[in-house]
Amino acid sequence: MELVLLQKVKNLGALGDKVKVKPGYGRNYLVPQGKAVPATEKNVAEFEKRRAEYEAKANSILGAAETRKASLEGAAITLKANASPEGKLFGSVGPRDIAEAFSAAGHPLEKSEVIMGEGPIRHTGEFEVHVHLHADVHTTVKVTVTSEE
Repeated sequence: MELVLLQKVKNLGALGDKVKVKPGYGRNYLVPQGKAVPATEKNVAEFEKRRAEYEAKANSILGAAETRKASLEGAAITLKANASPEGKLFGSVGPRDIAEAFSAAGHPLEKSEVIMGEGPIRHTGEFEVHVHLHADVHTTVKVTVTSEE
């Protein structure tokens, strides 16, 4: 399936690129999310006509992500969790818990923006968590997990 990208997509291409993807990926994700349109002659001509509008929108989204990154630089939260005396959690701290804690602290964050490559946190301590705000904007934040006692 051939598509024209309407915004930058990680590991695929930039705004305006013609890409070939598997039909399911294009039909079920890229097109419904508004990230791409089928590469028909009509759609390509329409894209070229509105290219400046799409670029302005992409730049505003990138600018907003950069602003959010600046506010998250050096941000840290402390989460309390039920833990054993050795520091092992009864349960875990996942992306949803971290996103909710940052949102409550005044740094709006979505669960899907929190990247935990090694899985959920299962011990007390300090952890560096990656935050993916945009295809080009990444940062790390500090999460400290302490025992409730």
